[in-house]
Amino acid sequence: MLVENFPFEYCSDSPESTRGLGVSFAGRLQRGDVVALQGPLGSGKTCFTQGLAAGLGIEEPVTSPTYTIIAEYSGTMPLYHIDAYRLRDEEDFFDLGVEEILYGTGVTVIEWSERIPGAIPHDAFFVAITIVDSTTRNILITGGPT
Repeated sequence: MLVENFPFEYCSDSPESTRGLGVSFAGRLQRGDVVALQGPLGSGKTCFTQGLAAGLGIEEPVTSPTYTIIAEYSGTMPLYHIDAYRLRDEEDFFDLGVEEILYGTGVTVIEWSERIPGAIPHDAFFVAITIVDSTTRNILITGGPT
């Protein structure tokens, strides 16, 4: 599947399909891009990120950084995986010193980005994942650099 034009809508029928979309989407990303993930618990945000990581040549396991908040992975370019679930607001987010990450040499993925809307760059990609049923997810990708 080729992810080029936005908005892009996809119906995933399995975790493998969600990861596959992430792999495909990774081919579209460039250094400095931000991917803001939105969706309820268990919707597949980390699964999508695992696909992105694989698409960026990252071989180590990718897990949700809920307690560490930021995880960094090395591949064809760095991947910064941020989990905003435990953050109270944008101030907490910026207190982490994320400016260098957001505007750096890698790709930044932010899970629970809806918790810090004022901190998300205007040119970010937004990936909204909706649970349809126990195996099906609707994934809508919008935004991105203009």
